[in-house]
Amino acid sequence: MPDTFTLIKNRTELRLGQLERAVAAEGSARPAWVIGILASVLIFTTVVDVLGNLLVIISVFRNRKLRNAGNVFVVSLAFADLVVAFYPYPLVLYALFHDGWALGNTQCMVSGFLMGLSVIGSIFNITGIAVNRYCYICHSFSYSRLYNYRNTLLFVALIWVLTVVAIIPNFFVGSLRYDPRVYSCTFAQNVSSSYTVAVVVVHFLVPIAVVTFCYLRIWVLVIQVRRKVKTEESPRIRPSDMRNFLTMFVVFVLFAICWAPLNLIGLAVAIDPSHVAPRIPEWLFVVSYFMAYFNSCLNAIIYGLLNRNFRNEYKRIVTSVWVTRLFVTETSRAATEGRSLRSKQSPPPPLNNNDSVRERTNKEQNADPSSLDGYKKTR
Repeated sequence: MPDTFTLIKNRTELRLGQLERAVAAEGSARPAWVIGILASVLIFTTVVDVLGNLLVIISVFRNRKLRNAGNVFVVSLAFADLVVAFYPYPLVLYALFHDGWALGNTQCMVSGFLMGLSVIGSIFNITGIAVNRYCYICHSFSYSRLYNYRNTLLFVALIWVLTVVAIIPNFFVGSLRYDPRVYSCTFAQNVSSSYTVAVVVVHFLVPIAVVTFCYLRIWVLVIQVRRKVKTEESPRIRPSDMRNFLTMFVVFVLFAICWAPLNLIGLAVAIDPSHVAPRIPEWLFVVSYFMAYFNSCLNAIIYGLLNRNFRNEYKRIVTSVWVTRLFVTETSRAATEGRSLRSKQSPPPPLNNNDSVRERTNKEQNADPSSLDGYKKTR
């Protein structure tokens, strides 16, 4: 009598094999216009991701007003968004244009690892930002002691350690695989139902719950402050703090909107992979994935639109780069024109060994009547 565990394992592998073949069949023979749209979205996302998040990082380092504990998490979040733009997204574009993955299993594992590092790092950093804003506004008396320079760096380091720890189990479960529907090496939702549920809960639902609690507490405090009628009591929330809070709140809302469809699909697939996975429309799965990809370029835009300090620093950086470019261009053009003018001028005839400088001057004056007249007038 065969072992019960072996039978269950064989049935699971058979079911997963059928699902993977169905997924591969869905991802093939896609129209050219669909490939063009997906490639355009990914190229735009990558370019804006790189330029925008580099602006964010440079702005924080350049502007003294932006160098605070809260923006350390913002820089960490910008780094998390940059990770996917420099490596996984170009590989996805390569797979798009070649209609499949041709870069080997090692590149697939590295790409999937960095994709997870960026995603989990982003949600953990957004959680860290929410907790920081909550402590700053709701517990302002203990904020400076809790978020000094040393502690802030330790918090950021803890975020990235937890991020790496959260990704490592994927290598043991074997959930990092190439998905032809989205041309990406990413987390396969149908490998293990229990692990998929754990990923959605720990990596998305719990952080979202923590962030929601923090921002709800802040909103309650804001409403209480605005309802106060005592004029002698100064408000506890400054306008600049309120703008910073609104900026980070919008960042959180957009992240939740962009990532919620994919996580809900993963949760539905985990409940019953054999029945739910084939019924999910391919277009819905692809749109949810590229919505999640698109989120990586939104944060820098939000900072520029809603935060005046970031917006002004963006302008200064772009202006300085543009002025430097103009200065270099004009200098090189002037140098080129100078060389061309010098090449057009004929050099003076060489001195004869028998002629002195004074004799040559006399010859030139005798040959040029105007210079001779000028010489007589000066005499």
